[in-house]
Amino acid sequence: MDPILIILIGTVVVLFCIIVLKLHAVISLLFAALVTGLLTDPELIYGFAIHSGISEQEAQTMSNLGIGKRLATAFGNTSGKIGILIAFASIIGTSLMKSGGAERIVRSLLNLFGKKNSSLALLSGSFTLAIPVFFDTVFYLMIPIVKSIGVKNPKKFGLYLMAIIAGGVMAHSLVPPTPGPLFVAEEMGIDLGTMIIAGLIIGIITISAGYGYSIWATKKWKVPMRDTPDISIEDLKKFSEQKKKDLPGLMISLLPILLPIILITGNTISKMIVRGSNATIGSFQETIINVFSTGGDANIALAISSVIALFLLWSRLKDVATFKKFIFESLTSAGIIILITASGGAFGQMMQQTGIGIRIEALAANYQMALLPMAFFITAAVRTAQGSATVAMVTAIGIMSGLTSAGLQFHPVYLAMAIGCGSKIFAWMNDSGYWIINKMSGMTEKETIRHFSILLLVMGFAGLIAVMILSKLVPLT
Repeated sequence: MDPILIILIGTVVVLFCIIVLKLHAVISLLFAALVTGLLTDPELIYGFAIHSGISEQEAQTMSNLGIGKRLATAFGNTSGKIGILIAFASIIGTSLMKSGGAERIVRSLLNLFGKKNSSLALLSGSFTLAIPVFFDTVFYLMIPIVKSIGVKNPKKFGLYLMAIIAGGVMAHSLVPPTPGPLFVAEEMGIDLGTMIIAGLIIGIITISAGYGYSIWATKKWKVPMRDTPDISIEDLKKFSEQKKKDLPGLMISLLPILLPIILITGNTISKMIVRGSNATIGSFQETIINVFSTGGDANIALAISSVIALFLLWSRLKDVATFKKFIFESLTSAGIIILITASGGAFGQMMQQTGIGIRIEALAANYQMALLPMAFFITAAVRTAQGSATVAMVTAIGIMSGLTSAGLQFHPVYLAMAIGCGSKIFAWMNDSGYWIINKMSGMTEKETIRHFSILLLVMGFAGLIAVMILSKLVPLT
């Protein structure tokens, strides 16, 4: 069966289960993944495996696996990537909110920027943090602040939420050293400094467009604050009414958020220095690099941060029963989110195994159009079909590298930017990030489409238009 038809059937199944049958997201996603896997022939799986770069023997083994084993492996792969992060992030978020730490940060933020500029502060802060840190991690760390500031101004909760999404997702696909843009820069031979500058310029344009859409969308569709498994609206209101003297200090409140960012950023920078240095590294430098290499792993960084957050919570409560109750609630909340995101990831991987990337590559070779929009729409098609922005960028660069061998009339960084913008379209239910945002914010599926998926759509097209204009005005050749 043609991969495109399989993808369409899988899409219809998941939408029908969630929207019409009102089934739980985990059941709907796993059932859609099962249907997609059953419809995928072993030849398609083998072709996908070979195209992914694994050996013929491994590809043959993969194609011979039963649907149950493939589904379990796909589920486990996603859970392995995000499971520990979500668990620790939930502990950090609960600890910050229940201890009053998030409230302390919010009051300082409002004093510094003012109530009118708080959404812009969240937008720029999220964009900056997501340059060295994965978007998921940035979202985990900032959602407690969004909830705490949102309870003071519920009408703007949607705007605050969309601000951190808009900032974080664009940096993730445009500015190295995050994996997608870093890979594209290396494959196309683009100087890393040029890639960073171009990513910052296009990023600022796209998040400005996204912020404009956010203002319009939150005026048209209200996003109410809802109770989530980690904390209720009533509890948030109680913390917002506390006196300043009853709240923890600013530095100890910020530490669980800043420390993982420092560690992860330090790891990223140290790797870049080692990669670009020809000189011999001394023992002291090697020690520093090893420290950041260990502590800068996202799982380890958030583990350290969660210990600090737990200490903060315990220092405010000093009651064993209440302390255990809060941690149990946070882990229960994390378990639900892990199940849903892993199911979404499994659905996405089942779609990848159909060989949809190869199918789109074949179509692209026979469909001639301008290179920049072509790169954009190829990336967008792969992203929409299988759910991963990074996989979409890797697939697109593999296609475009063969089409640009004759030379370009503009700097290749513009092609890289078009690919980065295309990777934002269209994020929906086969994307684990969609479910993380959906469940941690308390939005419904329909609200998540409006305030996440369409937000990315607007920013992606704004980026494409900006890239096409700049490539004409400033070709850099």
